[in-house]
Amino acid sequence: MNSDTIAAIATAMSNSGIGIIRISGKESINIVSNIYVDKNNTKVLNTYKTNTIHYGYIIENEEILDEVMVSVMKSPNSFTTEDTVEINCHGGILVINSILELVIRNGARLAQPGEFTKRAFLNGRIDLSEAEAVMDIISSENEIALKNSVRQLKGSVYNKITELRNEIIYEIAFIESALDDPEHISLDDYPERLNLKMKDLIFKIDKLLSTTENGKIIKEGVNTVIVGKPNAGKSSLLNILAGEEKAIVTDIAGTTRDIIEENIRLHDINLHVIDTAGIRRAEDIIEKIGVEKAKKYTKEADLIIYVVDSSVPLDENDFDIIKLIENKKCIILFNKSDLESKISIGELKEKVNETIKIIKTSTKENTGIEDFEKAVKDLFLNGEININSDIMITNLRHKEALKESLDSLVQVSKSILNNMPEDFYSIDLMSAYKSLGKIIGEEVEEDLVNEIFSKFCMGK
Repeated sequence: MNSDTIAAIATAMSNSGIGIIRISGKESINIVSNIYVDKNNTKVLNTYKTNTIHYGYIIENEEILDEVMVSVMKSPNSFTTEDTVEINCHGGILVINSILELVIRNGARLAQPGEFTKRAFLNGRIDLSEAEAVMDIISSENEIALKNSVRQLKGSVYNKITELRNEIIYEIAFIESALDDPEHISLDDYPERLNLKMKDLIFKIDKLLSTTENGKIIKEGVNTVIVGKPNAGKSSLLNILAGEEKAIVTDIAGTTRDIIEENIRLHDINLHVIDTAGIRRAEDIIEKIGVEKAKKYTKEADLIIYVVDSSVPLDENDFDIIKLIENKKCIILFNKSDLESKISIGELKEKVNETIKIIKTSTKENTGIEDFEKAVKDLFLNGEININSDIMITNLRHKEALKESLDSLVQVSKSILNNMPEDFYSIDLMSAYKSLGKIIGEEVEEDLVNEIFSKFCMGK
């Protein structure tokens, strides 16, 4: 129930310098007043002004449980717009849990994951896109993702979507008014004007959708698979990228039998890297399973790094791999360049798609890796991403809603072209308006709201 007073630990559950217990709801100040005294041993919490912080003690059965700082935020001047109290205590797990249990015994209930942010949304403090940005800030893995999430929290998505919806609702209102009062509002030449407006709106939404590919990469990273024949240098490459010995490296072919996974940050991109078993026509049953896994992950990857052992001729195993990388985003590393080459880069180029970048490397001597990193950035970031750009769509739900809206606006253009009656325009315009409303929470069902906030962490 939204009328309940809720409480949760807002900091990580580990021993630390400071721990925070957050309480929100109409009884939050009274509940904490029951367990808090100031330095003069006086219970005066309910007399404090809003947005102030105070020194005192949490007491239980007239004994001091901990020395604390207590923040008081009275409605509507808080994140949830409700009366909110935050107890800043020492960060030991035992003391944090003891204070939380004391708060609950005095009338609060344990908050559900994301319930504080959910209340901020339901109480009109933030829209749904801003609420989702809160979780994106927490999970940001690079500077661009963090800055984009902060902009969304400040309303960059909300402002743009609201602007588009206002333009659409104006046209809906005009059509409805003209149909209701044709004597005073004329629809003569209106289809031509509306068609120009549709072109403008379609262009704006297309522009937003064009940011989604970079947005997905910045937020979620790139699923990357390293493939190649046994002993080509795949595990050595993983170790170089990870900056530590993640995979066993030996001169014995087939050392890697199962997949090894590692998250690697490369400039502004996160690579979710899988080092696979060497692909060859194996007889060993365990190695066969590893090879099949390698092929499966290769088919599903966003990026394939094909490591070629240049010190041995290409063979049927290489040709099998070349078939796997057809029509995939791939970078080929012409590895072991420190040894005498038995194949040439030109020979390799003849057998693969001309768009695939081939880079000369030596994982043994750690050469060519900077060129490889640049190639990854060029392949995925469409040039430089402007860290200060106004808006980047990173949320799949937002992308789908934009596509739905775009489809509806395109349908309006088709209706105009086919000289359909004006009320047909209204139907599709309203559909576009509602689709955009899903992004900011204006047209969203309770079940979806619950699903979104269930993914949040406790205490947020």
